[in-house]
Amino acid sequence: MSARTSGSDTVSNPSTYSLRILFVDDEPGLRLVIKNELQKQGHEVTVAEDGAAANALLDEHMYDCAIIDLKMPNVDGWGVIEHLKKVAPDTDFIISTGHGSMPEVIKALHLGAFDFVPKPANLTTISTAVNRVVEKHRLRNCTLALQSELKSVRGTTDIVGETQSMNRVKTLIQKIGPTDSNVLVLGETGTGKELVARRIHEVSNRSHMPFVAVNCGALPEHLVESELFGHKKGAFTGADTARKGLIEIAKGGTLFLDELGELDKHMQVKLLRFLESGELRRVGDNETLHVDVRIVCATNRSLQEMVAEGGFREDLFFRVNTFEIRLPPLRERKEDIPALARTLVARHMKRMEVSEDILAPETISLLRAHDWPGNVRELANAIEHAVILSDGKTIHAEDLPTSVGGKASRAQTRPFLVTNFAQALTLDQIEEEVIIQTLDKYKGDKPAVAAELGIALKTLYNKINLYTSRQKLSA
Repeated sequence: MSARTSGSDTVSNPSTYSLRILFVDDEPGLRLVIKNELQKQGHEVTVAEDGAAANALLDEHMYDCAIIDLKMPNVDGWGVIEHLKKVAPDTDFIISTGHGSMPEVIKALHLGAFDFVPKPANLTTISTAVNRVVEKHRLRNCTLALQSELKSVRGTTDIVGETQSMNRVKTLIQKIGPTDSNVLVLGETGTGKELVARRIHEVSNRSHMPFVAVNCGALPEHLVESELFGHKKGAFTGADTARKGLIEIAKGGTLFLDELGELDKHMQVKLLRFLESGELRRVGDNETLHVDVRIVCATNRSLQEMVAEGGFREDLFFRVNTFEIRLPPLRERKEDIPALARTLVARHMKRMEVSEDILAPETISLLRAHDWPGNVRELANAIEHAVILSDGKTIHAEDLPTSVGGKASRAQTRPFLVTNFAQALTLDQIEEEVIIQTLDKYKGDKPAVAAELGIALKTLYNKINLYTSRQKLSA
């Protein structure tokens, strides 16, 4: 079951993007009608009878949109707009004003009003204006999600492979994708778990909404909650403005939580509460937000073993494991390697496809013979290396990195612990040197480094942060 809300104030249709709306008007009948109707459309609506009440609400709560009547006793609409610009500059506002008030409309637009509705206001005009705000927020969240995606290299979302195990994976994706069920993707590092999550999103009814990928192991421990749930302005030192969390950015779409096993117990409780209720609270805020989002999780660790050892909550395990997809390691589906390699060559050459003979026979033989401890990610790095060195027509065996060249070349990489150190080092210094050399070997690919060294990804990040801080202190 996806994380979504229940109750009369929201709807669970994934195509509906709900807003938190503040409606400010001194007409009691209009407040009642607009609140009821906008709630039927799936929005959360708070009403205020005048400007003073509206300003008090803005001091305590956060809203996506405010609909403000300009003509009110005591504090009028201009006073609300002025206060809104100070405390919540990112909140869109729509003004409501009488016919013949174009100078006021122009003034409000200059102040940043999103739209205006003429008075006497009616449901149709207000709904139309609100729907435009909905579309703006949806597009903005899609943009934020795309910006997040561009931080990492993306390839095709086609699942390449015709072995029995991969055909089963593709069948499961087609069956599970259109549902709203939570999915747990299991597999070794580099097997393509994020690719599977993206494909699930693409075949779902949420494909027009954001896909947001989060590497739980890469998030700084002191910022995990803020990154996922967002924070209120002033929630902690450095929180100069309010910020949406990644869960909110994925609203209506799919949230992919990679390396789920790296979350500590405190965050496991927070995540479980969200999955059960569809509700979250930004850091430093007492207000509850309702977010409809589908959750897809992944890990290269055995969550069942972690549950038995007390490192992972059993109730959270059952919550995220509605459906399970296991990805086979590359060494168990070597028949797929030629097709995978050609797909990766096409990607690096920026072509739709390449010829069958782009890979020389001896190249294919070497690729099939390698054990691929880093799985598809290691294959991708090897192909990138080969494409750069090749003549652009055929990739020969000598174009491949030496690590793929068989037992002799692999053995040459092992003795560095003995021969590469010019002086006696402490165990801690040797560990640092090994990690740095392995990072160089995999060109900074941290999941591949963690897999080769047999350590958790979060442990690797902690080591890197320690080494970086040492360098700063010694500088």
